[in-house]
Amino acid sequence: MPDLNCCSHHDDFSFSLNQTNQSLEDFLKSLTFADTEGHSDGFKVTRILISIVYLIVCALGLLGNLLVLYLLQSRYAKKKSTMTILVMGLAVTDLQFVLTLPFWAVDTAMDFSWPFGKVMCKVVSSVTVMNMYASVFFLTAMSVTRYFSVTQALKMKEHSAGYSDKLICLSIWIVAGIATLPHAIYSTTLVLTDEELCIVKFPDIHSDPQFWLGLYKLLKVLAGFILPLIIISVCYILLLRFVNRKEMSSSNPKRTSKVTKSVTIVVLSFFICWLPNQAITVWSAFIKLNMVNFTGAFYTTQAYIFPITVCLAHSNSCLNPILYCLMRREFRVALQELFLKVTPVRQIRPLLSSLAPSKKTQVPVVISMSK
Repeated sequence: MPDLNCCSHHDDFSFSLNQTNQSLEDFLKSLTFADTEGHSDGFKVTRILISIVYLIVCALGLLGNLLVLYLLQSRYAKKKSTMTILVMGLAVTDLQFVLTLPFWAVDTAMDFSWPFGKVMCKVVSSVTVMNMYASVFFLTAMSVTRYFSVTQALKMKEHSAGYSDKLICLSIWIVAGIATLPHAIYSTTLVLTDEELCIVKFPDIHSDPQFWLGLYKLLKVLAGFILPLIIISVCYILLLRFVNRKEMSSSNPKRTSKVTKSVTIVVLSFFICWLPNQAITVWSAFIKLNMVNFTGAFYTTQAYIFPITVCLAHSNSCLNPILYCLMRREFRVALQELFLKVTPVRQIRPLLSSLAPSKKTQVPVVISMSK
């Protein structure tokens, strides 16, 4: 018989349980032993693999985002543009996000039994959600800034980040914090089947708490995925139209092709990393809202497929440093200089040779550091 808490994980990425909703428990009790005897080993292997992936993503995310912060600070210590401030904000956000992964790795490896107590459940869960929101909001702000920095390049001179740019970052954190309030308030631990789980539990006051949890899930998908995706896509579509219309673009088709390729990579990386996770979250919300029934297909998807989508969503924190900073030629050169300082030349010469950009080749610029 599978454990009830196989589906209990932090609410952003899973089907959270609630004491007032026993649909999952009733469903599992209705399953026969023959239906589930082969699932136990599969669950265990899946949990261990997911835990390992979490730790790998944490290590890569720490390395990548720390490098981004170091390179930005060393290159733009005195003069930070709007885009530089936003990229640094994104790096800090992703850095905080990946720091929560070891906690979820332990939680997953222990069959989703939370060993850190109620306070840490609230803290880790809230930090995870807030930084998820902040990361998406920073990406959205960067897309808008990128569009205006290119389309108004002939009208505006390059300027350093000022009060308004810092206010944008502060606003992003405030909005992310407000969006996280329900999670911060209602995250708690619940003892179920002799194990303590870290879940989101809405109070049973005058209405079904599962309705509010389902509605909360849908609002999170709307604010944290659908609206940002629309804004990012519109900004880059308009940017491509602008670039294609410029006379200089027609005389330099290779540059236009590279810009198109870079923009496509940015949008697709965001879409691919988050769509599967958000789709299953919507399915879960529909179940809580009694719009669809809890079925064996959902149980199987939640147990086997959903953990993969969680890893895919987390991997976006590793891709961001590459897409928004390390793809730029100047930062690749700075990274080579850093390696030269800390590593003997003989050991990294093959790596430097492979990374060194050709003088005749223009590296596609995804993000401009000047507005």
